Amino acid sequence: MRSLTTSGLILGAMMTLSACVQVSAPDKPIVINLNINIKQEVVYRLDGDAKDLINEEADIF
Repeated sequence: MRSLTTSGLILGAMMTLSACVQVSAPDKPIVINLNINIKQEVVYRLDGDAKDLINEEADIF
């Protein structure tokens, strides 16, 4: 009977000493700084006939 009581005391002590995890929201808002530089270049080349056609029909473009 004595070993059962001792086991109970040890188990109770282990439960009271177990780690506690707390999760809480931060005081300040979370800031994510994304330094993104987006540069787009469109390069096109037209042969002479296509360029002439575009110049002649400029009103449809």
